[in-house]
Amino acid sequence: MTEPTLAGPALPGARDTIFALATAPGRAAIAIIRLSGPGAGRVLTALARDGVRPREAALRILRDPVGGSVLDEALVLWFPAPASVTGEDCVELHLHGGHAVVDGVTRVLLGLGARLAGPGEFTRRAFENGKLDLTQAEAVADLVDAETESQRRQALAQLDGALARRHATWRAGLVEALAVLEAAVDFPDEDLPESVADEAAPTIARIVEELGAALADGARGERVRGGYRVALIGAPNAGKSSLLNALVGRDAAIVTATPGTTRDIIEVPLDLAGYRVVLADTAGVRAARDPIEAEGVRRARAWADAADLRLLVVDFAAQDEFWREVAGLAQSGDFCLLNKADLPRGTSASAEGWAASQGLSVWTLSLANAHGLDAIRRALAEAVVSALSGAEFPAATQERHRRDLAEARDHLDRALDALAEPAEAELAAEDVRLAARSLARISGQVGAEDVLDRVFARFCIGK
Repeated sequence: MTEPTLAGPALPGARDTIFALATAPGRAAIAIIRLSGPGAGRVLTALARDGVRPREAALRILRDPVGGSVLDEALVLWFPAPASVTGEDCVELHLHGGHAVVDGVTRVLLGLGARLAGPGEFTRRAFENGKLDLTQAEAVADLVDAETESQRRQALAQLDGALARRHATWRAGLVEALAVLEAAVDFPDEDLPESVADEAAPTIARIVEELGAALADGARGERVRGGYRVALIGAPNAGKSSLLNALVGRDAAIVTATPGTTRDIIEVPLDLAGYRVVLADTAGVRAARDPIEAEGVRRARAWADAADLRLLVVDFAAQDEFWREVAGLAQSGDFCLLNKADLPRGTSASAEGWAASQGLSVWTLSLANAHGLDAIRRALAEAVVSALSGAEFPAATQERHRRDLAEARDHLDRALDALAEPAEAELAAEDVRLAARSLARISGQVGAEDVLDRVFARFCIGK
């Protein structure tokens, strides 16, 4: 079988050929360098000399075209456009993973006219060449960043098009409604039923309801990505830092007998039941004694207010009721942890009845002997799973998705208002058109230019 001819020199003005290390930097058994662009085949020919069949791994001696010195013995793969990950000619060089080998091949690639890729440039080219939409491109970065099982599952489902399919279903319904409305607007003198525009209203109303339910989902997809935020709150010396250390299994926070040791927010990630949780140890809330402590208390209140769940830690043995100064931050559904339960009860024991009356889940705890710690950890895991699991794939995994969904719903609300008035089909049609555009913007079908740089800036080199 005759081997295919590799791509020739890039034409003047053609797109750059880019390359990057696709594996982690540092000493390793294997290092993979990926190339993409019109000159990828020419570069491979210059390095390997012998022809390579498309999509077949071949062992080749790579040589410096200038002088012919051996660079490495490597597995090489050749993917001609458009059947490649980026839609362009692509090459992979599977090298030995030493620094000298990678540096030598990099030097030669630069000499052959290729340039180092920027963050996310391979994925951006795949998007621009129609290999994936913008939500799938975002999923690539999420998959690389995934630290927990839930993040991995969500990223893979989004990469497979789960998010795009939900939005496409809504958009298809809007296109049908728009066709009905435009018929009423463009052909008013034709023999059309007087109620033709009203036929669009049920579809629009259904999509408004579904968008509202999706937005009320509590940004579930975003929290899977970024982490479920849990704030440890309480009076000074209640045991918040000790609880943080016990939950994460290491000394993440300084613990002393001096009240007010914690001044700033200490955030520690934790994997609970396959979900990413961010635990935050906050400053003890009390009347501040200096400007630094005042700032710490302010930050504690702000973090607690934005958290998904608050653990109110109360010193069960304290002969005071300082816990009341922070109790206002707790909400129904939060946890109240009565710490130091191994000691005689103090006047702070009044927190138990108050917490139950406010809808808080009450637990007794002794960090001195770990009594109650496993039960609290299980309850915390159950709360996270309940909040973040769902039968349907979330309609938004990024803030920009949620913003565009809200914009689409607002347009459709106005369209329904317009349809309630006689002879307002044209205004309704325009709002339906704008709602469909908002949904299309999420996948990058329209208006992608203003978000591309932000989306791809967070990618690693080589993706």
